[in-house]
Amino acid sequence: MNKFRQDRINEAAKQVLGEALRTVKDPRVATAFVTVTAVRVSRDMKFAKVYFNCMDADVKEVKKGLYSAQGYLRRCLAENLDLRITPELTFEYDDSAEHGARIEALLKELDVKSEDEASDE
Repeated sequence: MNKFRQDRINEAAKQVLGEALRTVKDPRVATAFVTVTAVRVSRDMKFAKVYFNCMDADVKEVKKGLYSAQGYLRRCLAENLDLRITPELTFEYDDSAEHGARIEALLKELDVKSEDEASDE
């Protein structure tokens, strides 16, 4: 499949799933602030990995809620995207924000140490 087409499908699926998450009635998902950070559809369009992030919620419980709403989310994808095959969804927690914050904190710590060493000389 053309890489450009696959990128467009990834972005369209991300947008559709992001909007559909607002209407999920499962309390594990509805009470948590869940955002879709990325969607990666396989080349054969049979599988899609949905990367999500949530704030102030237990990740395991949110993931269980997403899997329980998987059928509804697939139906939303089928209704909004004109695809021959609606992909099966798997959900993965995206910890890149926490990872980036940790790296930034470490870099600031190194910067403070280098400034202290420079002032000592």
